[in-house]
Amino acid sequence: MPEFRTESDTLGPVQIPVSALWGPQTERSRNNFPTGQFMPLAIIRALLNIKKAAAQANMESNQISEEKGNLIVKAIDELLALSDEDLRKDFPLKVYQTGSGTQTNMNTNEVVANKCKQLNPNVEILPNDDVNKGQSSNDTFPTAMNIVAVEAIDKLEPAVQHLIDELKVKQEKYWHTVKVGRTHLQDATPLTFGQEISGYVSALEHDLNYLKTLTPTLLELAIGGTAVGTGLNAAPGMPEKIAEKMSAVYGHQFTAKTNKFYGLSHHSGLDVVHGALKTLAADMFKIAQDIRFLASGPRAGYGELNIPANEPGSSIMPGKVNPTQAEAVTMAAMRVFGNDVVVGMSSSQGNFEMNVFKPVLIDAFLESADLLTGTIKGFADKMIHGLTVNEDRMKELLDNSLMTVTALSPHIGYHDSAKIAQAADKAGSTLKEAALQSGKVTEEQYDEWMDMLKMTNVDRKD
Repeated sequence: MPEFRTESDTLGPVQIPVSALWGPQTERSRNNFPTGQFMPLAIIRALLNIKKAAAQANMESNQISEEKGNLIVKAIDELLALSDEDLRKDFPLKVYQTGSGTQTNMNTNEVVANKCKQLNPNVEILPNDDVNKGQSSNDTFPTAMNIVAVEAIDKLEPAVQHLIDELKVKQEKYWHTVKVGRTHLQDATPLTFGQEISGYVSALEHDLNYLKTLTPTLLELAIGGTAVGTGLNAAPGMPEKIAEKMSAVYGHQFTAKTNKFYGLSHHSGLDVVHGALKTLAADMFKIAQDIRFLASGPRAGYGELNIPANEPGSSIMPGKVNPTQAEAVTMAAMRVFGNDVVVGMSSSQGNFEMNVFKPVLIDAFLESADLLTGTIKGFADKMIHGLTVNEDRMKELLDNSLMTVTALSPHIGYHDSAKIAQAADKAGSTLKEAALQSGKVTEEQYDEWMDMLKMTNVDRKD
């Protein structure tokens, strides 16, 4: 058996591995661009669904025979049924290729055509004339980009909600647990740990709302623009039919009634939605940082929180427990910050009728969404769920804080209150001792005014 078969494209003959379903354009790209990660399979599956919808739309418009159209549909259904591992075998191209994604579009056309040949060698299906009929890489690839971005957000949103739900459990449980507040990394007035967590919850609820508000801009599809946005060679009504079929497949109301010149040359929607991903990443970084610092210790740090021991923390120090879930989510956030630069710069690039940074843009977007989905779920399940409070340590730090003197200020004035705090700090005494020594406050007054829970504005009956 020969190892290679010879096929030709417009540039001449190409040797292709005999078992490969791809054709000459894929083979050229495979050799010309060997560097980097593979094109995400989500893009491949979206392109397959677009090709299937295009074949159906072309049959409905009498642009292709039912024999050919049904064969294309059958071939694509068999490809879509493959596992990711098996599907990857015939989609070997990398992200770093042509900036329009043309070679991945042709990879898809060639694989579908050769799959058709396997299923029925008596019907000739051509990659360009049949599988790609009424389409261009320039409109199918950005259409796939928007679809997979929506898919990725669909997976992320439940993870964010799950973390919110886990935090709300702790918020309720520790609503009356008073601790010292901190601003500028210095002691501040008291709050409850439940109140502190409520800030995290609100931040994430805002982030989730940003995603839900902004993601619908991705429902606008470029399909039907073909080469430069004019729709040349696309049958009338074809874009709308494809959008309708994509809506049925993915459960979103996609529309093709958009400006195609915008759809091919701009990716503002992906840019703005990734901005929401960056915002979520920033809030996750802050939350994870707070929790890992509050859990630092257990003896030489803040020590206010106890985190689950998920794995040994050190190869040399026995019994060490590290905040690994917080570290994972903060590293993921760093990658998202970097990806936001990639997405923003990529959105600004290309010339005239075509953005030519499409593959790297969507790869960065999908990486961000995937990293946030996975690390947020791990953070919720493996850190927040098992998080507990060290109430003794919280009380110790609160009792030793000087900033609770703020509660005296309305009664004796800011100036005298500051003097009491400074005297306590200088003498190393408690605030109460310094207050009584000042002669400005009686013990009865001090005990009445220095109600820690009352300072937080939390009702004891809540």
